Amino acid sequence: MPDSDPPAPWAGVAAPGLDAIEALARAALAALPAPFRAPAAAVALRVEDFASPDMLDAMDIEDPFELTGLYEGTPLTEKSVSHQPMGPDVVWLFRRPILDEWVDRGDVGLAELVAHVVVHEIAHHFGWSDDDIAAIDRWWE
Repeated sequence: MPDSDPPAPWAGVAAPGLDAIEALARAALAALPAPFRAPAAAVALRVEDFASPDMLDAMDIEDPFELTGLYEGTPLTEKSVSHQPMGPDVVWLFRRPILDEWVDRGDVGLAELVAHVVVHEIAHHFGWSDDDIAAIDRWWE
């Protein structure tokens, strides 16, 4: 009888669900520097397995695994008192692509990767430059 490979250490363990990814994202938002926490809290956070077909089409993306997050809204730097919002600004996180990237990279923790995606997407809300992002998210160093 041939030797069989031992089971993988994660065999029988379920992948983190939508709620787990959301909890990591909320922790990342809570860890933002104090001046940014309240404005970031005004942005809705949504976690789905994948971006919708309409989102992917709008971004001209064919492979849904290529999109880990998306900011949907008007950056604060472009809003004025006459701005009429069509709905709340939203940061979308896409669980399956995030998990795929996490496994493929193998060199970062899941919380770190989720925080990176959250900071990148919330940066669009604030109208931050790459230097602004680097001051908050050391991933860029």
